[in-house]
This record gives sequence, structure tokens and C-alpha cells, in this order.
Amino acid sequence: MKGTVLGIEGTAWNLSAAIVNEKDVIAEVSDMYRPPTGGIHPREAAQHHAKYASTVIRGVLEEAKKQGIDASQIDAVSFSQGPGLGACLRTVATAARMLAITLDVPLVGVNHCLAHVEVGRWKTPATDPVTLYVSGANSQVLAYRMGKYRVFGETLDIGLGNAFDKFARSAGLGHPGGPQIEQYAKKASEYIPLPYVVKGMDLSFSGLSTAATAALKTHPMEDVCYSFQETAFAMVVEVTERALAHTGKDEVLLAGGVGANMRLREMLDVMCTERGASFHVPEKRFMGDNGAMIAYLGLLMYESGNVLEIERSHVDPNFRPDQVDVTWLPEDLGGREQTKRLTSGAEAIVKVENGVLIKERVPKNYRQKELDERIRKERTRAEARLLSEARRSGVPTPIIHDVENSTIKMQYIDGIALKHVINEILSEQTGVLVAKLHKAGIIHGDLTTSNLILSNDRIYMIDFGLSFSDSSTEARGVDVHVLFQTFESTHREHEQLTSAFCRGYRKGFGQADEVLERVKEIEKRGRYA
Repeated sequence: MKGTVLGIEGTAWNLSAAIVNEKDVIAEVSDMYRPPTGGIHPREAAQHHAKYASTVIRGVLEEAKKQGIDASQIDAVSFSQGPGLGACLRTVATAARMLAITLDVPLVGVNHCLAHVEVGRWKTPATDPVTLYVSGANSQVLAYRMGKYRVFGETLDIGLGNAFDKFARSAGLGHPGGPQIEQYAKKASEYIPLPYVVKGMDLSFSGLSTAATAALKTHPMEDVCYSFQETAFAMVVEVTERALAHTGKDEVLLAGGVGANMRLREMLDVMCTERGASFHVPEKRFMGDNGAMIAYLGLLMYESGNVLEIERSHVDPNFRPDQVDVTWLPEDLGGREQTKRLTSGAEAIVKVENGVLIKERVPKNYRQKELDERIRKERTRAEARLLSEARRSGVPTPIIHDVENSTIKMQYIDGIALKHVINEILSEQTGVLVAKLHKAGIIHGDLTTSNLILSNDRIYMIDFGLSFSDSSTEARGVDVHVLFQTFESTHREHEQLTSAFCRGYRKGFGQADEVLERVKEIEKRGRYA
């Protein structure tokens, strides 16, 4: 790869410009918007970027010249096309267009989220990782499959960083909230139970932040910060582990500003060690928003011929990473795809003895001990009860033999995960089964094609660890949304599979249309949907 690219970042707080080539960052200059009080004010941030854009760009060109790189040697200009705050994006895009015209070089529009991933791959040994991307506005689990970065899980309301900031404002702490919460947490003496909201591969932080604020009325700041941090991080690490189990990959990359938190790094490292996966974090300067990551992804895109005409360079505040056709990578990065059912899922160790499957929820050493014990006991009881209820409702599930503490002994279903064989016929059959489940008032909670087993031409539903009883349209909608998200992230013909599922779901459930309409609403709640 050859070339030199100047990139400009300005999606929110940080206005930054950098010049990179295939070897390293040649120069970088930043100027951060700092409001006098509270959080970010989009118009003021945009005004800041407009005021200092020329200074920052001039500064990075001067720094590069000291390294022997002249403006005439720049091959392209890249900029954050989205996602981000609209006013800030438009300001930076204008500056990038003018610079590209002045230098007479191509313009490259970069997805901000993917820039975090690619700079991490550049600056660590990671090659084909599951990426946990957590920042102020973002909380997503991403992995590369079939020519795109797929979203395997994400927040359904606010990003983790924003959840910390929301709590910090209510607690009278300064901004940003994350670093202060981290410091208070180190002085805690007690864990306080708080809502743990994992919905299959997705997350929700708004209720957790509200509950933490309420806990301040009866508990010390140190204990609340500790409990908030432990709960939130356990949620994102669990979803990351689920993505590892589902994809069969063996690398994890941490990206985004929240990734500077040392406790989160420790938890991910423990999880990866226990799973036999490698864990990677770039140096701190590449974690938060920075011009180098925009310049580097711009370089990758430029070298693969992925450039923009000026008239097509409009910004997109809702630019999702899974919208991007990845022209700079081969379709297959060589990730290890599992072809058999895993013996170690995200939650439990599974073994088979004399035709009996033994599922043991072992302690997760990355989780706070009290939280871990609570989750394992609650999920074991719920799984055993709802597996049996689902079976009585006409949904094929394993027969329960025995339950003790965090271990379930059940019938072993000898088959293959549906993710390896699914087609429209099987998807329609799945729709019929989910209709029966929902009609019985049962929510699976983790509907993925890894948790559906084809055995002797019959589909079995397994792994009810996140299941619960609920007859609301909202709960049913989230359940179906998780499956549709799995279709899109894992299977090429996801639109056909979704349509087939809907046919089957409507056959068996009179309220199907109401639920499917709610699924569309839920899809729009993602931070960038």
C-alpha cells in the first residue's frame, strides 16, 4: 500500500487533522471543544470547529513539512462522513471539500465507527477480531463477514459513555463522567444490585443509569459508581463473548473512548483468557476520536479506489457501519468459523455423558462475584422452567432431567446449528415455532440461529438462559428483532430469510402484524439506525 492521506475528524468534541502513510502517523494536530458547563452543545461545537478548522489544518501541514512531507505529496483528503452531530459533520465536510479542491486530490468519506476498528487493526496484532466499540454515543459489537462489518449487538437506547455522563450530571460530577466514575469506584466497599439488561446480543443502559442515580439517595457515591461500572461492563463483556461464540473468531479488539477504562480492559482480558482468545487494545491516543483514524481508513479506501465526487459528499448523521461496502479487505479474512456446536458457549460449559447433556454455568471471573452468582442462579432456574413450558406449548425443546444449583441435565439433541443450513423453508418453520412460543407468553431472549438446532428434519429451540414470561408487544418485538439482527449479520440472504420467517410467524400468531410493526420501531432505536 502506497500513498499519503490527510484526514479530518470532527463528529463531536474533538476537531483533529492528521496525515498518515502506510507506515505511521506523520503528523496530527487537535483542538477540542470544551463547553463551560454540562454536555456537548451541537451548534457551539460546530462553531468551534468552523473557527479552528483552518488553524488545525495549517498546523498539521506545518508539522508534516518538518517530517519532509509537503502538501504537494498528499494523495487524498478524507473526512468523517458520519455518524455524528449533523452541524459538526457539515462543518468538517466543508473544510475537507475545500482542501481537496485546493490540493486537486480525491475526496474520501469515512465511516467514523469503522475508522475506530481499522486504526485498532493497524496499531495492534489483531487481524479478524470481534470489536467492542464503546464511546459516548456508541455501544456496538462488530465483526467482519462477507464483505461488510456486521453489527452483532448494540445499545437499544443510549451509548455507554452517555449513560455515564447522564449519571455524572445527576450526581453533580464533572464532565466527562467516565473517568470520575472510575476513580470513585476504586474506593468502594460494597456492591449494590442494579438492573442488568442484556437482550440477546443487544443492550440497554438508560434504566441502569436511572437506577444508579436513585441509589445515590441511600448509598455512598463510591459504592454506586463501583456497582454501576461493574454492571455496565459485565453487560458489554457478556455480549462480546456471545459474539465470539457465535462467530467462532478468536480475537477481541477494544475501541472507543470508554475503552480507556482500566477495569473494562481487565474484564475483557479475563474473558478472553478463559476462552483462549487474544485481546487487543491500541495505545490511548487512538482510542478516543482522532484524525489519524480518519486519515488511515481514508488511505485504505483511497488505495482500493473508494473515493467520492464532490456532489456526492453529503454527510449522514445516522451512517451505520454495516452500510459500508468494505472494498479494502478480501471477503474472507480467514476467521475460524465453527462448523459444529460449541462445547463452550458464552454462558456455560456443555458436555455429553451417556446421551445426557450437562450444562453448567460456571463462574465468570470477569464479573463481580455477587452479580455473577445472582445471574447464574436466576438464569438456571428460568431456563429449566421455561424449557419445559415451551415444550408443553408445542415447541420442540430438550427434555429436562435434573436441575441442581447452576447445572441442568437435559436431553441431548444431536443435530446441527441452523446457522449452517438455514434456508427460506427452515426460516418459515422457525417463524411458526416462535409464534407458538410467543402465544404461550414466553420470550426466548436470545433468538439466534446458533440456538436453533436441526435434528432429523425437526427444529429444536435451545438455550433459554435469557428467557422470561411476558406477553407484551414490546418484549415479543425485541425477541424477533434479535433474530432479524442475526439474519443480517450472519447470512447473505437475510432479506429472504426475514420474509420467510414473517410468513411462518403470521401463520401461528394472530398478533403477528402488531409485533412485526414494533420490530420496525425497535430497529430505529439503535444509536444509528
